[in-house]
Amino acid sequence: MSASAAESWSDIATQEDGNFDINDCVIGISAFLAGNANVIMQLSQPPVGYGVVESKVHSGSALLHPFKRLRTTLTYLAVALIGTDDDRRVYREAVNRQHRQVRSSADSPVSYNAFDPRLQLWVAACLFVGFEDILTKMYGPLDRATADALYRECERLGTTLQVRADMWPADRQAFQRYWHETFATASIDDTVRDYLMKIVDLRLLPWPLRLSFARMHRFVTTGFLPPELRDQMRLSWSTGQQRRFDAMLRVIGAVSARSPRAVRQFPFNFYLWDMRRRVARGRALV
Repeated sequence: MSASAAESWSDIATQEDGNFDINDCVIGISAFLAGNANVIMQLSQPPVGYGVVESKVHSGSALLHPFKRLRTTLTYLAVALIGTDDDRRVYREAVNRQHRQVRSSADSPVSYNAFDPRLQLWVAACLFVGFEDILTKMYGPLDRATADALYRECERLGTTLQVRADMWPADRQAFQRYWHETFATASIDDTVRDYLMKIVDLRLLPWPLRLSFARMHRFVTTGFLPPELRDQMRLSWSTGQQRRFDAMLRVIGAVSARSPRAVRQFPFNFYLWDMRRRVARGRALV
């Protein structure tokens, strides 16, 4: 079915032969709408939160190099979901070189290691939950076959790094059990919250961009957060804001569903192309 005729994202993702295609579920605008809410979810596990806050890899810091961090993060997602096995091998090696430097010290309040596959599983789970959430909010509910197919494809969000295939919950029911058990341990303290609020309020950007986009960014970030994390982040949310948020996503979804695949995927498709260009020219990837 063509995108212009789609009524739901299940239609968008299902080809004429009935096969599921992850390429049609990679929606570029999702990164700008829901990306930082997903970062908050990831960092709500203290080892992940402190691993980011205390990281000595300053070249990858979102606060110091926000546009580079955006590129490396979106490239990872593009490589994991729509790249080739060779793309994933090359990018894994580049990310691993950075992750080797991210480990707790004797002074860290919690123990962490960026190579810990359990922490990577949590991050991958957050990415899947966020991915499914924004697609559903923009395009409506998905049928079971499409949901199962999406879940299987999203295993690569973890296995592109150190998560073993047998660590990814066997099906969506098993995933829900894992998610609820792990999410129940989420805890954002003042140190991690202060770091995250700099991102929420776009204090990492030059003031003209901050002035233009910070208010909307706080709105959409708060809207995508689970209520428990809104409370921990001390972000208020009203029923009126929820109505405006839902209406905004329905409009964005309607426009997106009628756009060509290349437009829907941007900038993920651009960053995948850029990664391959960097490899060909011998340039750093992360």
